Amino acid sequence: MINELVKKISDLNAPVVVGLDPMLSYIPEHITKKAFEEYGETLEAAGEAIWQYNKAIVDAIYDIIPAVKPQIAMYEQFGIPGLVAFNKTCEYCKEKGLVIIGDIKRGDIGSTSGAYAAGHLGKVQIGSKSYSGFTEDFVTVNPYLGTDGVKPFIDVCNEENKGIFVLVKTSNPSSGEFQDQLVDGTPVYELVARKVVEWGETCMGDTYSNVGCVVGATYPEQGRKLRKLMPKTYILVPGYGAQGGKAEDLVDYFNADGLGAIVNSSRGIITAYKQEKYANFGAENFADASRQAVVDMIEDINGALAKH
Repeated sequence: MINELVKKISDLNAPVVVGLDPMLSYIPEHITKKAFEEYGETLEAAGEAIWQYNKAIVDAIYDIIPAVKPQIAMYEQFGIPGLVAFNKTCEYCKEKGLVIIGDIKRGDIGSTSGAYAAGHLGKVQIGSKSYSGFTEDFVTVNPYLGTDGVKPFIDVCNEENKGIFVLVKTSNPSSGEFQDQLVDGTPVYELVARKVVEWGETCMGDTYSNVGCVVGATYPEQGRKLRKLMPKTYILVPGYGAQGGKAEDLVDYFNADGLGAIVNSSRGIITAYKQEKYANFGAENFADASRQAVVDMIEDINGALAKH
């Protein structure tokens, strides 16, 4: 699957992924109003509003981006109707030819990780038939439980040609409470990175591994160091834009081939119409604002890479 993602990034010259992380407060009133009229002020209405919002944004941007990253918590908060919206969004993105990175951050003891992996990346057997629970191509994985929690995902990746992104150095302010602690002089995030390389060797694509990692845009110094430690590991980079990460800080997350990293923006894209820069689009044309924000993001990152 990493081969497919790299090809899409190269063909589009767009090392970006759009985070489909909806909150009801993000959705224009004309969409929520219609959903409330049809379903009342219910969880079902929230799920419908999210689905319509996502669909419009995907329709506006699918031809200029390689991938989307729906964050499952934003859907789970609305219960089963939210998960229905998550699944419909993933299936629609698949129809549009997009690579889907399910941001689920799972990781547990072996059998539980195996169930997560089967549900999100693999298949479950029901009698004589097998079914895919969800349709993601990659998922994010929390490595805190060690190899026991990660290997079940890698096994499914090898069976199904799928991939994972393992949390190494996250973009949030308190990440250093654990990730920066030293063990015999080495920060924990670096120890995790070494394991990611080891795991990755068991699940290789042509140039890069199907086992990628997550390194936040807000820690460019660590990102620079980790890039050198993990030359064959694709880096998913959250924290660009709304969280403060800048394009010029991200150039060292990429390899000399101009590949090796894919930068995420969520709020910066899906709520673009609320930003002063794109206010002229108006709420009715929120999806067009999102497209322009994607164009600007690609130009920003490619411009920084060209100068490097």
